[in-house]
Amino acid sequence: MLARSALIASLLQQLTTVIVGKDAVVRDALTCLLAGGHLLLEDVPGVGKTTLAQALARTLGLRFARVQFTADLMPSDLIGASIWDRTEGRFVFHPGPLFAQVLLADEINRASPKTQSALLEAMEERQVSVDGETHRLPQPFFVIATQNPFEQSGTQALPESQLDRFLMRLSLGFPDSAAERALLRGEDRRALLERLPALADPAALRALQQAAAEVRVADALLDALQALLQATRDGRWFVHGLSPRAGLALLRAARARAFVEGRDYVAPDDLHAVLVPVAAHRLVPAPGSGRDAAGQLRALLAELG
Repeated sequence: MLARSALIASLLQQLTTVIVGKDAVVRDALTCLLAGGHLLLEDVPGVGKTTLAQALARTLGLRFARVQFTADLMPSDLIGASIWDRTEGRFVFHPGPLFAQVLLADEINRASPKTQSALLEAMEERQVSVDGETHRLPQPFFVIATQNPFEQSGTQALPESQLDRFLMRLSLGFPDSAAERALLRGEDRRALLERLPALADPAALRALQQAAAEVRVADALLDALQALLQATRDGRWFVHGLSPRAGLALLRAARARAFVEGRDYVAPDDLHAVLVPVAAHRLVPAPGSGRDAAGQLRALLAELG
């Protein structure tokens, strides 16, 4: 456990040298990947979403691909296509950028629903089907998607089925004054990224994920989780409550958060810490609540004590 804790500390230290002043978001992003989940970064352009995705891939030693989602992006541009090979006398599949270990789906909500839906099988099953053939994706496989606010030109809401495939939704926000001054005085982020060493590799990452999945969960913690899930379904807080799949996602994230914190058991604080990143994008507040989903979740936690 000590060696793993030292590795996690090194990963976090390196990531926070690139993403300045956002230690909590960086920790949550690493927690998401250690839990084996996909990550949605939602914010205005220019605050470091793409940089965070690239830094995670480089630091973890994973093969990276970036796709700019636009209105004319086709599913085959993402997945790949079968092309006739004269030499072999048959169609040969040529994989697209989806066949990376970390796929950055940049500005995902600018693409058409047809292209967005092409990600669903890949995100859930870690495989794609082309011309009746199934192609397994590399392991590990993560989608890190960025999303612009809906009020910006050319954007559209992601379907609920796709939102549910993201384990966490995070927002970087603007830096504080000290962090922004460090950015202005410091080295260009692109040059810094190019020099980032890989501190792990796929095998090391899989070992960390396995260790995180084995973090102990007491019955009392499961009781608290079930009470929380049931409370979201009573109609007072949300239009629809959290599903059993969302409950499993909360448990995975809480285990990974405890592991990042250096513990071999899940504490109530772990569950509370991951609640908003894991659950808010899956919920619609009840009419007349006057709060967004995150605000409702915090109020619900306060009531449950």
